[in-house]
Amino acid sequence: MSRKLSPLTPLPKGEGNKRFALLAPFASVLALLTALVASLLMGLARFGLYTPSSPDALTRALQVSGAVFVLGLAIYAIILPDKVREILIGRQVRYGSNLAVLTLAFLGILISLNYLAYKNPQKWDITTDKSRTLADETIEVLTALPEKVEATAFFTAYTDMSAAEELLLDFKSSSNGNFDYQFVDPDLNPVVAREAGITGDGKILLTMGDRQEIVPFASEQELLRGLLRLLNPGERTLYFLTGHGEYELNTASERSASRVLETLSEKNYTVLPLNLLAENAIPNDALTIIIFGATEPLTDNEIALLDDFLANGGSLVVLTDPTPISDLADKDDSLTAYLAEKWGVLFEDNLIIDPSVNPPSNAVSYSYAAHPITEKLNNLAVYMPFARSLSITEDSAFVHTELAITIERSWGETDFSALDADGDPVEFEIGEDKPGPLAMAVSVEDVERGARLVVFGNATFAGDETFDAYGNGDLFVNAVDWAAEQESLISLTPRQQVERTFIPPSQGQLVVILISSICLLPGMMIVGGFVAWRNRKRLG
Repeated sequence: MSRKLSPLTPLPKGEGNKRFALLAPFASVLALLTALVASLLMGLARFGLYTPSSPDALTRALQVSGAVFVLGLAIYAIILPDKVREILIGRQVRYGSNLAVLTLAFLGILISLNYLAYKNPQKWDITTDKSRTLADETIEVLTALPEKVEATAFFTAYTDMSAAEELLLDFKSSSNGNFDYQFVDPDLNPVVAREAGITGDGKILLTMGDRQEIVPFASEQELLRGLLRLLNPGERTLYFLTGHGEYELNTASERSASRVLETLSEKNYTVLPLNLLAENAIPNDALTIIIFGATEPLTDNEIALLDDFLANGGSLVVLTDPTPISDLADKDDSLTAYLAEKWGVLFEDNLIIDPSVNPPSNAVSYSYAAHPITEKLNNLAVYMPFARSLSITEDSAFVHTELAITIERSWGETDFSALDADGDPVEFEIGEDKPGPLAMAVSVEDVERGARLVVFGNATFAGDETFDAYGNGDLFVNAVDWAAEQESLISLTPRQQVERTFIPPSQGQLVVILISSICLLPGMMIVGGFVAWRNRKRLG
């Protein structure tokens, strides 16, 4: 007859050690699980699939768990040697060893297959319209790459990179080893992003040898265009007009545009100054002429040279500030007069006021037109400190597009003296001020002659102080690309979309589905279990 022990009754000799020994295997199992988790995380980090906050902590966890595992087994063997001997020669060991061998074989096969799949990525497109397959033109360019192309995708933690990674993996798989990629977070590596000429999020830098191209966003079309620009690095020369108080490209000052120079140079543009007052001619290699915030009027001769340049298919990008900032209020501004008369772009003598922002003199884009310049902004806002509004002549024969539009409750303030009043808010005056929404930027295209113009009612937004803010730099660079006709080098073959229509089941079909899923299948499992139990009981 067994006797019960009270809490105060001392344990028989050796019972306490046995209870302690029984805890040792559990500690070893927990240590083994910890070691497996640490090893898995270290393996993922080794292949770049996981970034640990403290790699040393994983190493220490692996070491400590290994020591606890060995110590637990040793304690169990020392306290209960007879039990260990029984386990080692028992039937469980034979079965356990067979299970261990099968488990190790399964894990070995699984690890080997995953390693081979990682080193040799392949993808099968089982969609009907092959929508997940690269176009023939893309594959042809990738297979013909003469040397290695490195793609650096700049994505912050706030932007989903899964689609970009899938697309870059497709490019890598189709390139015969001549295309590779990596991801960089510009928030964590701002110096790398700045040296690459990257502004904004979601852009990709393509590098081949000493040449580079920036892709505005991850799409097959844009990546292919970037590759073609790398393969065809012909001279692309831009000229910045000088001699009229324009922004300076190489000098650090309040009116500096060095970020413009850096970014355009990174895109393989050759950027040069042009003084028409001295040279009296426009170079033959000029793709685009940029007039960046002139504070003095152009001469009639310069206007004539620009008009001849545009008549022969040239392009022009104009950035001009309101008259109180540009000092052109009391002067004959021949450039704005020419653009209004010849190209139908009117420069309003006002200052855009947006009451929804602080200060209200910052004009903020509320919407964009459907245009190659704005479609790559990825919904980034553009803000222009002290901007004038633009309008379009209705009877103009050219194609006009109001690129960036302000919010409806904004207006164009014409009383500049009211802006100097201390503490008094500026108010909209009916009949005096121009009601919103207002155009901040306008594009013009002469389809017949091939001439292109982009006009901004502000130059400050592209200066060094605000170039990297929101979509400011992107809007300016996209405008230059479009004016220079560098935005569309190729068009991919369109795919025929397959229409898929979901036909919901009828009420009768729904009843059958519900009965079979809720009653029939579980009932069959219950009946099968009952029959198996009866058979085992009958056999004893």
